Parts: sequence; structure tokens; C-alpha cells
Amino acid sequence: MQLSFSTAIATFVAVLAAATPAAAGCAEADRFGDITVNPSTLSPGDTFTVTANFTCAAQFDIFPQFTDYYIEVPVNNNGHEPPILLARRTLNASSPTPLLDEFTTQLPFAFYFNASYVVVLDTTYPVNGTNGSPYLVVGSVEYPINLVI
Repeated sequence: MQLSFSTAIATFVAVLAAATPAAAGCAEADRFGDITVNPSTLSPGDTFTVTANFTCAAQFDIFPQFTDYYIEVPVNNNGHEPPILLARRTLNASSPTPLLDEFTTQLPFAFYFNASYVVVLDTTYPVNGTNGSPYLVVGSVEYPINLVI
């Protein structure tokens, strides 16, 4: 049996896609987790829920050791808008949903400015160095929120 060049390439691509974890529907941007905030329009004192899903991160061999959640001004920060820590958490490996982190919190009564805000998820995870010893690195994703102040 002889395959044409285009058939051989198509077969190769199909095999490669099946063997590549990222090909299972995960975008490169989801490698550090996928975060949502509900509701996403908030005023100081409002309660909201943050959900982080690390299913795609696991497909990229990223398993969070720590997760930090902040409110930040991502662009045109004038230096008077420091990140506000919402939570520092660890995933529960014995949970029925070990790749899911969800918590409810309250928007702090902080000093907010007329700016665009996001909730940032900083995912701290181990990688192996050149000699095989682990060290920690951080990757981030963000979710836009609307503040009514």
C-alpha cells in the first residue's frame, strides 16, 4: 500500500494531534488556569465568587502548588493602585474536584480609581531545573471586572 504525500501528512498530523495534550481543546492561554468571576460588576462590600479550573493546566503538566488571587489595574497604573490580595490558596488533592478551586469573598472597601480592573490568578507551580532539582515559577491569567464606585 502506498500513501500519497498529502495523505501521509494528514495521517501524521492526526497522530500528532492525538498525542498532544493541548490538542484536547485547551488554548495556550489556559495553561495557568481558567478563571471566572461571578458577578463581574461589583461595588465595595459586594460578595462574589471566584472559580478557577486547572483541567487545561494539567494537560500542560502544570499542577499548582499555590494560587494567589488579586484585584489589579492592568494598564496605565499610576503607581497608587497596588494589587489587592483577595486570597492565597492551595488545591485540595483529596477533593472530589482536585483541579477546581472556588471561593466566595467580598470586594474590599479599598481606595479605587476610575480605571479598568481585573482579577488576576497567579499560579505558582514547580518545574525541574537543569540538574533535576525543582524550583517554583509563576504564571498568570486575568478576568475583567467592572467596579461601580
